[in-house]
Amino acid sequence: MFKDLDPILHSQLRLAVMSLLISVQEAEFTFLKDKTNATAGNLSVQIQKLKDAGYIDVIKQFKDNYPQTICRISRKGIEAFEKYVTNLKTYLGQ
Repeated sequence: MFKDLDPILHSQLRLAVMSLLISVQEAEFTFLKDKTNATAGNLSVQIQKLKDAGYIDVIKQFKDNYPQTICRISRKGIEAFEKYVTNLKTYLGQ
């Protein structure tokens, strides 16, 4: 009856990042940091875990001589997020 929940997405901060990216497709690190109220260090670690799982792509570049990190949700990330939401609904009785 209850479906397994993806342990990568079952972290509050990683789920928040994925929830933001599912709606905007891609976002700068600073945007994600501001929206999640996470520290830069913690957010960096969680982004790396999402990247290692193949759920997001991370693009590092320079903009006006400043480093810029952009996170973009991948097709695999979208599918994992949708499955996570579907499986979570089994716990809610929907």
